[in-house]
Amino acid sequence: MRKKMFAAAALVAAATLTLSACGSGDDSGSSPVSVVSEEAGSDKAATVLDQPFEKPDMVLTDTKGQKYDLRKETKDRPTLVYFGYTHCPDICPLTMNNIAVAKKQLPKSEQDKLTVVFVTTDPARDTAPELGKWLKGIDTSFVGLTGDFATIQASARTLGISIEPTHKDKKTGKTVSVHGTQVVAFSPKTDKGYVLYGEDATVDDYTKDLPKLIKGQNP
Repeated sequence: MRKKMFAAAALVAAATLTLSACGSGDDSGSSPVSVVSEEAGSDKAATVLDQPFEKPDMVLTDTKGQKYDLRKETKDRPTLVYFGYTHCPDICPLTMNNIAVAKKQLPKSEQDKLTVVFVTTDPARDTAPELGKWLKGIDTSFVGLTGDFATIQASARTLGISIEPTHKDKKTGKTVSVHGTQVVAFSPKTDKGYVLYGEDATVDDYTKDLPKLIKGQNP
């Protein structure tokens, strides 16, 4: 079951974008996520933000156990950031695999420019080795980050992404993580997050847009 996240009013003439979270939960208790602009009737998967997000000042641990400073490591590089967890049964692996497949369609030179960062929302279970093992089955070039939950939660919130602590689902008995499911694209020109993708973005959407995102252009 997916928990709906709704945008809060913040920009003039901005349309609200409905975002979902994978894991378990109902539609109650929704929290503000982000306000963006969309073209009326647009079928584009990408949503360009009126006011781009600052890149989180986030230092976590990568899959090799080394400190990873997001701002420093991705400076002037086209970067996609996604918050999720490896035990997710649906949206997280689908999203990462969609990006991986699309990335492989790029020329090698462009593949090397793109940084894809997966930040766990379940650091208690997603240790550095576990993240590395999981990402190895998707794309070995993807960066996996884990660390203190409070740091991860605060960093996600600067991007308008809501993350809840893991909890045991009463119906299934499984431990789940409820979190916003948008992918944030950062421009190599400004280092700001200027494009969002929801969970419905497909391989074709990313295949079409990645060449532009790598150049810092609007998709």
